[in-house]
Amino acid sequence: MIKGLISLASIGIMEEGWLGDMFAQWEQIGFFSYLLPFLLIFALVFGILTKVKLFKENKAINAIIALVVALMAIQLEFVPTFFSQIFPKLGVALAVILAFMILVGLFIDPEHPAITWILMGIGLIIFIIVIVQTAGSMGWSTGYWWQDNWVTVIGVVIVIALLVAVIAGSSKSKNPIFPKSIWGRDYAKGE
Repeated sequence: MIKGLISLASIGIMEEGWLGDMFAQWEQIGFFSYLLPFLLIFALVFGILTKVKLFKENKAINAIIALVVALMAIQLEFVPTFFSQIFPKLGVALAVILAFMILVGLFIDPEHPAITWILMGIGLIIFIIVIVQTAGSMGWSTGYWWQDNWVTVIGVVIVIALLVAVIAGSSKSKNPIFPKSIWGRDYAKGE
C-alpha cells in the first residue's frame, strides 16, 4: 500500500509510475489486444441478437452465438489492429464534436431545428474522416482511393443533396420526402 502511494507520488519524478507499469503489464498479457475487443464484439453481437429476437427469448443461444463470433473475430491479428487504429481516432473525433457543441451552445439556440441538421452533417463528415483515416493506416486501398477522390465524392453528395432539396421543396403533396425543411417551413400545408 505504502509502496503504491510512493509510486503514485513519484509519477512526476520517474518516467512511469505504478499506473503506467500496470497498463504495460496489461498490454503484455493481451488485455487491450484480445480481451477488450473480445468483450466489445461479444456484447455487441449479444445485444443485437437479443434486440432482434431471432431466437425468441432464448438467451443461451444468443450467448453461444455471440461467444463464437467474438472468439472467431479475435483469432487473427486483424481485429486487434483495427481496434487499435480506429478507437484513438474516434476519441479525437468525439472531442472535436464536443468542443463544437459547446461553442454552438454558447452562441446559438440549440433548440433551433437547423442546428440538429448541421450537427448531424458535421458528425457524418467526421465519421467518414475517421473511417478513411483508419482504412489508410490499415493499408487498405480504399483509404488511398478516398484520399485521391474525396473532392469528387463531396461534389456528388452536394449535388444529390441539392436535388433532394429541390424535389422536396417543389412537392405540394401530403407526404413529401421531408415534411418540414430545416427552417421549419411546412411544405405539406403550403406554408
